[in-house]
Amino acid sequence: MIGAGAAGLMCAIEAGKRGRRVTVLEHSPEVGRKILISGGGRCNFTNLHTRADHFLSDNPHFAKSALARYRPADFIGLLERYAIPYHEKTLGQLFCDRSARDVVALLQEECAAAGVRIVTACTVQSICRDQDYQLETSAGPFSCASLVIATGGLSIPKIGATPFGYAIARQFGLRIVECRPALTPLLFNRQDAARFDGLAGVSTTVDATSGGRTFREKMLFTHRGLSGPAILQVSSYWRPGEPVIIDLLPGLDLIRPEGERIEIRTLASRLLPKRLADRWFELHGGSKPLTQVSDRELDDISAALHNWCFVPQATEGYEKAEVTAGGVDTAELSSKTFEAKKAPGLYFIGEVVDVTGHLGGFNFQWAWASGYSAGQYV
Repeated sequence: MIGAGAAGLMCAIEAGKRGRRVTVLEHSPEVGRKILISGGGRCNFTNLHTRADHFLSDNPHFAKSALARYRPADFIGLLERYAIPYHEKTLGQLFCDRSARDVVALLQEECAAAGVRIVTACTVQSICRDQDYQLETSAGPFSCASLVIATGGLSIPKIGATPFGYAIARQFGLRIVECRPALTPLLFNRQDAARFDGLAGVSTTVDATSGGRTFREKMLFTHRGLSGPAILQVSSYWRPGEPVIIDLLPGLDLIRPEGERIEIRTLASRLLPKRLADRWFELHGGSKPLTQVSDRELDDISAALHNWCFVPQATEGYEKAEVTAGGVDTAELSSKTFEAKKAPGLYFIGEVVDVTGHLGGFNFQWAWASGYSAGQYV
């Protein structure tokens, strides 16, 4: 296994349980670095509502097999065997009560029990294939019948993310679906940066829509643009130049019963954070009693609140992205074993594959499921 993250360690454990001789090579000085920083240090390790429609891929059906074979309940059962306390936060998201280190320690103990050898601070210099796969590394040469690439994507380079996995895929003739940052904040264009200056820290529940998907969650204004769960979710679907449609009053109607004498500005201020409501009306019109507003004016103000057409300048990039969208084309892999069709004995699992989960523990569940599935066959 190359890569001692969630997918690589799970695959190593399962292969070790089957009596295979397993070595995991990790270029960082410690294992599970992304696990350790996830969920604010408490690891959002799965989601109770995991289904294939919580993932994006050029082939939306590819993930179904692995997700069916290793479910959230399976990983929960593993935590409970180790008496690791956890809790549900919102929307089925499960977090450790104490620390993400509990999950890493569990995986290390499982590896030890399965006879898995882990070599850290080990860089792979070259890979070639004769009858077996031959690796030249900083820890010496290795030879193996099965080689698993679990090196992750390009997100969060400060903890060691590299394009290594994609380079190996290309070396063996596998197609790569174009990679892009996912689950990442979006940046204001120049005009919006001026219009919404000073709103950093303001948060409100919205419907955010991009690429045909809508998410109703919190949105947060930052010094540079928009963030919060709703924005992170749609960032996975957003493409440069396209708008993100934001409904600032999801499920609510600005128009009140005829004859009610209340200023629209006051009404909106009851439903939105005051700083945002004040700024919005500075930008979109003054304050009048409802009885003095024409139907067209009311429709225009309501449309602006329900259909803010926000065109981001860009995303915050891989530095702030939680995951990488795109990756090794699933058409190149078996959905049952994760073995490359063009290179027998070569497997790709986890984030390096073109399967990307929504925010909320889905990407960890994909790591466990893909690692488990490949581990049954390597």
